[in-house]
Amino acid sequence: MKKLLVLFMALAFAALPVTPVFANDAYGNGPGCGLGGDLFKGNKAILHQTLAATTNGTFGLQTFGITTGTIGCTNNGQFASNEHATLFASLNFDNLSQEMAQGGGEHLTSLATLMGVPAEQQPAFFAMTQEKYSTLIQSGETTPVAMLKALHETMAAHPVLAKVSLAR
Repeated sequence: MKKLLVLFMALAFAALPVTPVFANDAYGNGPGCGLGGDLFKGNKAILHQTLAATTNGTFGLQTFGITTGTIGCTNNGQFASNEHATLFASLNFDNLSQEMAQGGGEHLTSLATLMGVPAEQQPAFFAMTQEKYSTLIQSGETTPVAMLKALHETMAAHPVLAKVSLAR
């Protein structure tokens, strides 16, 4: 299998000089970033796009690039901040649930910060979590992920916090 992959890659790279014949703007922007995207940047031929996608898929470099914001990929931080909020909520779910019912606390403040709620809007965030507690912490769906999903949905409908939710 390994020999077949090496043979395929060798043949593909050997065919590169003749591929401009196949260039066509109709193919779009290609497979995006990653090492494959860098190696074949500007080449919209279907063969180039296939080789770029194969390179990225074979070595997992596009996923790495997107996650880290490297190899020509951009990372606006949303993935990382969402993962931090999810991890934090998972580790502190009981405390968060209690503080949401009370309308404030250090765990809820930390969650608000991880979710990108500016300090001046955190009182509105705390009041909203207290007011919508039964919706946010539903008796049948008591998981951190479900709570965060409900929290994002509730924020999106809130007159002040919708701007924070839309910015993410």
